[in-house]
Amino acid sequence: MPRHIVLVGLPGSGKSTVGRLVAQGLPAPLIDIDGLLVREMGMPVSQIFGMVGEARFREMERDAVNAAQGGNPGVIVPGGGWAAQPGQLEAARALSLVLYLRCLPATAVSRSQQGETRPVLAGDPAQRMRALLDEREPFYLLADHTVQTEHKAPEAVAAEIVGLARLHGEW
Repeated sequence: MPRHIVLVGLPGSGKSTVGRLVAQGLPAPLIDIDGLLVREMGMPVSQIFGMVGEARFREMERDAVNAAQGGNPGVIVPGGGWAAQPGQLEAARALSLVLYLRCLPATAVSRSQQGETRPVLAGDPAQRMRALLDEREPFYLLADHTVQTEHKAPEAVAAEIVGLARLHGEW
C-alpha cells in the first residue's frame, strides 16, 4: 500500500516545483501545505505570517500536514520550517517516505527570489539562508533519503524521487 511522500528542504530547494512533477509521475495528489493555508486564510503566506506570527503559523502548518497524512497517499509539500519543528520529521516518517531536497544556500536564495516574498528571508537573504541551513539541516538530515538538487533540472530530481518511491514499494 502506498504511503505519502513528504518533501523537505530550504525555501527555494525546489519542493513545490519538484513535488508537482512527482505527483504527476506517480500519479498522486499534490498537497501543497502553503497553498492550502493561502486558500484557507485568503491571503499570501507573508501576510498570514505577519498576522498570526511564526509560532501560530507553524501550528497551522503542523495541523495541515497531520490532516494530509490522515488522508489518501499523496505528495505532501510543507514549508521549509515545518521539518525543523521538534518531532515533526520523526512522526512523518511513520506514515511517509520523507525526502530532503538539498541544495546550496546560494542556489536556494536565487530560486526563492523568483516567487513570493518569504518572511524568513527578511534582511540579507544570503546570510539568512545560511543561518536557516545551519538551524534546520540537522532536522532535514533525519529524512529517509537526501536528494541533491544542485545543478539538476526539476524533472531529473522528480524522476529520482519517483524511482526512490517505487524502490521502497511506495507506489
